[in-house]
Formats: sequence, C-alpha cells, structure tokens
Amino acid sequence: MPAVSKGDGMRGLAVFISDIRNCKSKEAEIKRINKELANIRSKFKGDKALDGYSKKKYVCKLLFIFLLGHDIDFGHMEAVNLLSSNKYTEKQIGYLFISVLVNSNSELIRLINNAIKNDLSSRNPTFMCLALHCIANVGSREMAEAFAGEIPRILVAGDTMDSVKQSAALCLLRLYKASPDLVLMGEWTSRVVHLLNDQHMGVVTAAISLITCLSSKNPDEFKTCVSLAVSRLSRIVSSASTDLQDYTYYFVPAPWLSCKLLRLLQCYPPPEDGAVKGRLVECLETILNKAQEPPKSKKVQHSNAKNAILFEAISLIIHYDSEPNLLVRACNQLGQFLQHRETNLRYLALESMCTLASSEFSHEAVKTHIETVINALKTERDVSVRQRAADLLYAMCDRSNAKQIVAEMLSYLETADYSIREEMVLKVAILAEKYAVDYSWYVDTILNLIRIAGDYVSEEVWYRVIQIVINRDDVQGYAAKTVFEALQAPACHENMVKVGGYILGEFGNLIAGDPRSSPLVQFNLLHSKFHLCSVPTRALLLSAYIKFINLFPETKATIQEVLRSDSQIRNSDVELQQRAVEYLKLSSIASTDVLATVLEEMPPFPERESSILAKLKKKKGPGAVSVELEDGKERGELNGGGDRGGDAAIAASNASTPSPSADLLGLRSAAPVSGAAPSAGSLLVDVFSEAGPAASSAGVNDDGFLSSAPPSAASEDPAPPLPESDELLNKFVCKNNGVLFENQLLQIGIKSEYRQNLGRMYLFYGNKTSVQFVSFSTTVSCPGELQSQLNVQTKTVEPLVEGGAQVQQVINIECLTDFIDAPLLNIKFRYGGALQNISLKLPVTINKFFQPTEMAAADFFQRWKQLSQPQQEAQKIFKASHGMDTEVLKAKLLGLGTALLENVDPNPENYVCAGVIQTKAQQVGCLLRLEPNAQAQMYRLTLRSSKDTVSQRVCDLLAEQF
Repeated sequence: MPAVSKGDGMRGLAVFISDIRNCKSKEAEIKRINKELANIRSKFKGDKALDGYSKKKYVCKLLFIFLLGHDIDFGHMEAVNLLSSNKYTEKQIGYLFISVLVNSNSELIRLINNAIKNDLSSRNPTFMCLALHCIANVGSREMAEAFAGEIPRILVAGDTMDSVKQSAALCLLRLYKASPDLVLMGEWTSRVVHLLNDQHMGVVTAAISLITCLSSKNPDEFKTCVSLAVSRLSRIVSSASTDLQDYTYYFVPAPWLSCKLLRLLQCYPPPEDGAVKGRLVECLETILNKAQEPPKSKKVQHSNAKNAILFEAISLIIHYDSEPNLLVRACNQLGQFLQHRETNLRYLALESMCTLASSEFSHEAVKTHIETVINALKTERDVSVRQRAADLLYAMCDRSNAKQIVAEMLSYLETADYSIREEMVLKVAILAEKYAVDYSWYVDTILNLIRIAGDYVSEEVWYRVIQIVINRDDVQGYAAKTVFEALQAPACHENMVKVGGYILGEFGNLIAGDPRSSPLVQFNLLHSKFHLCSVPTRALLLSAYIKFINLFPETKATIQEVLRSDSQIRNSDVELQQRAVEYLKLSSIASTDVLATVLEEMPPFPERESSILAKLKKKKGPGAVSVELEDGKERGELNGGGDRGGDAAIAASNASTPSPSADLLGLRSAAPVSGAAPSAGSLLVDVFSEAGPAASSAGVNDDGFLSSAPPSAASEDPAPPLPESDELLNKFVCKNNGVLFENQLLQIGIKSEYRQNLGRMYLFYGNKTSVQFVSFSTTVSCPGELQSQLNVQTKTVEPLVEGGAQVQQVINIECLTDFIDAPLLNIKFRYGGALQNISLKLPVTINKFFQPTEMAAADFFQRWKQLSQPQQEAQKIFKASHGMDTEVLKAKLLGLGTALLENVDPNPENYVCAGVIQTKAQQVGCLLRLEPNAQAQMYRLTLRSSKDTVSQRVCDLLAEQF
C-alpha cells in the first residue's frame, strides 16, 4: 500500500479529536459532537460542492463519532462518492466507512457493488485489494451473489499480483463461510488446488485456509490437494532457516504454513499412493527428529513455533493410527514433555497421550510413563493438568497395572478438587469392575470409594455394586462381612448405609453364625443409623428389617416393636408410614412359608452394559472413555451402519439412566414427565424445557431450504434405516421433543412444533467425541408415495462439527395429504478418516397434524354414529405393555394431539378424544375411544374417521403407546 504523505494529514480531524479528549464530562463531549454533526450536515447540504479532501475529512469525523458509540444517520452517500476517487487515501476512507457503517440491507449496496466492480476490473492492485477487503468485511449475501463468480477468476489469473491473490483467497473464504451455497468452485477447483505450488509463500498460506475449508465440505473434489500439500510440506521441513528468510520465524521456517498443511492432511485418510505416503512419513520423522535437536534460540517464540508444528504433526500421526514406529516415537516425545517446566506443554502432552493410549500400537509405550503421570497427579499445581493426568491414568489402565492405578486414584481422591471428584469416582468404579481379578478386591475398592468420597458417589455406583454382589455367589459372604465392619465406624456416609442395608437384608444370614455379627447385632447396627438418614434411605432400611424377620425369626419381636412405634406408623412421610404399616401387618398375619415366598432372595440381575460407563460417556464423550466393559479394547471402525446392536445397547442404557447434568446437547431438564409420579429413585426426566428456538413462522420458507428428494437421488449410497428406527419413531408419537438417536459418536436431539398442516422441526447434531467430524452432511428423503404426500424442506448444516460441539438444522414440513410412512434422515460424516453412514426415520407421523376439537357428549355420539361404516372404523384389543396409570394415559392422549373430552362417556373409566387432521388437500375428522380393563390388564381402542387409512394408521400408532 502507498504510504500516506504529510500533506494528507487532516488538521480539522486532529483538532476535533483533541477537543473530544479534552472534554471534562460526558455532557461536554456530547455537546461538542452535536456541534460537529451540525457543521458536517450543513457542509453536505450546502450549495458549494465539496472537494475530495473535505469529503474525506468529514466522513472520517463521522467514522470517529460512530466509533465513540454515537449513531450516525447521514454521510453514507458521501462515503460512496469517495469510492470513485482516484486518490488512494480518499478511496481508503470511503471503503473503511462502508465496511463499518453500511448495513448489508442498505439501499446503497447496488451503488457500492458498482464501485467495487470498477475497482476489481481496474487492474490497479491497490484498488483491487481495497475492494476485496470491503467485500470480506461486509460479507453479505448480496455481495456473495454479485462477486462469487468474479473472485475465483481473479484468484487463479496468471497476471494477478501476489498481494491481490492473497486478498482474493481470504475474501473467497469469508464469502464461503457466510453463503456456501453461492460459492461454487466448479471449473476453478483444480486451479485453486494448484495454488499450493505457488512460488509466493503468502499466496500459499492464504490459499490453504480456503482449501481446508472447502475440503471439509467436499473432500472428494479436493482430494488432489493431498499430494501437493505433502510436497509443499516436504520442501518446508527439509529447508534450512535461511532458505525462507521472509517466512522464517525465530529460526523456524514457515511455522504457520506448516501447521495449516498438517491440519489440511487431517481431513483425509492416509495417502494411497506409496510414494506420497513415504514422503509424508519422512516429513513426520524429520519433524520428530528436529524436536530432539538443541534449540537455536532461547526465546519463547522459537519454542512456541517449533512445538506448534510438533503437536500438529503428532495429531496427524494419531489421526492416521497406521504407523507403529511413528506412534511410539510420538509417545516418547510427549513423555519428555511430561516433565517440562512449561505448564501448557505438560497439559498438551497429557491430552495427546490420552488419545495415543487407545491405539494398539502405542498403548504399551504410554504405559512406560505411568510413574511420571502418577507424580503429576500428586504434585501439579494446576487443576486442569491434574485432571488430564487422571484421564491418562484411566486410559492407560489394563489388567497389569489396574490395582496400582486404582490405588493411586483412590489416594488422590482424598485431596482432589471438588470439581473433578464425581468424574474420578466414576472412573475408579469402572476400572475396579473392569479389571477385578477377584471380586473381594472390587467390593473393598467400592466401599473405600464410598468412605473417601461418599458425597460424590452417584446412585449408579452403589446400584452397580449391589448388582454384582447379587449376581456372584462367591462374593456375597465377604460383602456382608465387609459392609458390617464398615458400618461400625462412628461417622458413616449415607451411601454406605444404603449398601449395608441392602446387602445385610439379603445376605446377613451368611455372617450370622459369628456372635460378633449375630442377627440382633446386625439389626441394632443398622437401626442406630436410621435417625440420621434421609427418607429414601429409611425406606430401604424398613425393607431390610422385614427381610430380617424372614431370615432371623428371633428378631421378629424387636423389629415389630420398631415398626409399631408412633414414629413409624404415624410418620408424616406417606411412603414410610405405608411401608411400616404394611410390613407390620405382613409379619403379623403371614405364615412362615408365605413370608419366605414374598421376601425371597433377589434373583440375579440381567447382564447389561454398566450404567456407570454410560454415565461417564455422557459426561465426557467417548473420545475420553477408552475402557469398555468387555474383554479387550474396541479398535475397529465405528460405523453407524456396522455394530448397531452395541449402539442400541448404549442408547437403551443411557435412556434408562439419563443424567441431566451430563447431557451433551444440554437438551435435558430435570422436570419429571408430566403426569408421572416419580419414586425416590426415579430417573425419569423430560428431555426438553418449554424454552427453545421459536419458529419465526410455521410456513415453509424457500429461502435457504432444500426440498426433499426421492431416496435414489437423495444421497449416493445411503445406509438402510437402523433396525431400531421404528422403535425410535414410536417414542415420539405422543411427544415432540427428545433425543432421537445416540451412539458412541453422535447424539441427535429433536424439538418440533406443528400448526394446522405445517410443521417445523429443529434437529441438534451433537459431536460426543473430542475429534471433529468432517464432511458432515444430512439428507432427508421421502420414499415412494410419501413424495406426493409430504413436502419436506431442509436447511443445510455446517460441514465441520468440532469435538464436543453441536450444530442445528431446521426442517420445514407441509402435510399435503394423509400418509403412512415416515421420511428418512441420512447422516454422513467422516470420523478419524472412516466414513460414518447412519439412516433413521424422522418422527413425522399423521397425528402430528391433529387440531384438538372440543365437543359436548351429545355432539360426540351423534358424530360417532354418523361414522358407522365398517371401513371408517379401526379397532384393536391388546394387552397393556405398561402400567395403567390414569395420569400417564391422559398425558399420552393429549400428546397425541387430540382434545381429551371429560364427562362424555357413560363409563367414567373410559377415555374419549376428538380432533381434526389438517392436510392441504382436506380435513379429516377423527374420534377416539379407549376402554381400559384394569383387572385383565387389557385395552380396547376404537378409532373412527372419515377416511379409512387415517383410522387404521392412528389406531396402529396409538396401540404401541400403551
């Protein structure tokens, strides 16, 4: 850019700025600004035409006033006029004003675009750069439409100067991020990729930012960039610091470009070409070798640049996970950083080693640093570094070192920061269960855990120890003895009382032979804790007492006395009072045989995935959870189309024990499901609060939306729908919000609303891992006849989903006529180089377009008789799948979308509903009658509507809900 000469200095502007700075109060400043604004306005409106210098000066003053926080509502036209000046300083001020003050919806955009076009075609590099900077700064859709086709031509033109190419690449990147649908590379793709071979390093640096962004969206189109990136990286890595003098930063050649090249390569799997792959491996080895060399400077900038390249190279090695030699060398290099005096380096080393620990090639190498990591856990001053050390210990744990690691983590728990105690407890519990050689060690570990950090032991942890003790006969006696001894401590945590009450109630007879743990001693020990406990724990203890009566008849009188006391049978808590009264009556009237049958030992629990592991996965994401509760480590590809059984188990386990605080998407709230009366241990939660993204309009807006396509055109090779798709669909028949799908990588949440025949659905895609998803794309298709029955339009989603982040997609739905099938949602993305391909059914069912209709009893039965033709009625008689709770039934019928009519049916036990299904073609009236038979645990469901297909479909959908 040309330098501004002394003659270009604006004395009036300098005086005005000085006056503002000298103001003693806010009022004085406002007075001076108002005076200046009045003067500028009069100059602009005056009869005398202003020269370029005066316009520039006054526009600059307006810009300064705006930057002080005052509104500017004039001067825009004068700024636009400056764009036509041939003087750099005047044109610069005009572009600066427009970049800061002009709204993208301004009426002046057309004039501005014309001025920009003139500058872009002027071939004056200074003016071209100013115009490109303005486009990038404004970045509006109008500018993208106007210049998206022109800028690539400038970028690849042979006669374009290097400084202009840099500006063009970054300008195009800005427009692509703002309006990706308008920036279509097409014929320019190969020429843009070949900018990686440009002689000018600045052009390569700017171009690689653009290519990385484009590759993440369309990896196949830009895959030729891999060989060019490797070639350029090789030249930089093998060069001396004197070869690239202009781009050498503290003796490190082109560090920013090197990092960007390594990051670009992480968008792709390892090169298939042997020569390219060999060259890349050579580059990575050179980077690792240079890390071992003595530093060429003691300046921190030198080490920062050198380490930035090293860590990016290690990330690429981990991403490929295919070169054992490189993985081990990377691990050894990170091991040296574990004792570095720089805290940030220690943190990054621990974080990278956590990922390396999950690779079969480098797991053993990571284990060699166990003592250093344990020392870091004990001595680090920074809590975030200690947390990474705990994560690494967890990741490197196996059968050979499990006892040592668990012991160290338990020891650290006593002084651990409160912010990480709950997570530490979960990890200790998982490791103890996973690597328990003998289960007496497991029981000791969990009881120690409760003793040390009882407040942070969640229900899942002590539930799990109960399950394991019940399922294993060989540990039951030891568990009873151990909890009996633990309960003798003067200060005993309530979770210990829960475990003790449960285990002694079931297996206290196994230690009753010892006089020191006789039945009465066991009972007195438990009852001594009773008054200190909360209501749920007292309820559990009362159940243990009645079990004692069955196990030890000699304690019957003592326990009945406790149950008979006023503090129990007249307890203010209904649950405790009911238990005391019922248990007292049961122990009084039941024979020994009946009592033994009612209070028999708990049967073994079915084997399933540990709820503790599910909770940790939800808390941290599977990227940080490398230990599974099956033998061996899962090292294969994770694919939505692959091992679906495992994903279904995880989803089922997560559904059974959701944790509001650990939900990745932040969708869940702690409110219980409407109408359900949760028990003390209930984990039912509603997945959405009422607050959410409000739809601006229920109508379909074509702007930015893509219409659905038939399955054949929707995606090149979509996966078939998951086997559990129908089950997932049925979960949303009577609700609009929730988690639709969840596996180890991805969580998909839904929030939707419907009005008449229109609907809007928000899909939230959450990345549960610490690794970004690339080439992320979704397609909604309508199979078969559904194409003519539903109009579905979707907004495109961001192609890159960072680790732990989520993206939102909006889908507009219009019901044209009644339908049976559901649209298909196909999600594709790359994780760790592997393509993930998942297909689900979107929960769009015909009942979503119900409008509730209130009717009097006479009107209802009159209409009921009118719909008496056989084809208008659909009826099902079926067994109840769930409890016949009145409030839950009402909630589901209201969730269906109909109006629940009170006092209409002669039988008060029956439910009747009415609604109208709104489609674009017609309205379909629908009447419903549900007749429950509580004694037989059966339902009869009858649907009548003016269209037979609607009756049958709604009947089928609703029958699955009860």
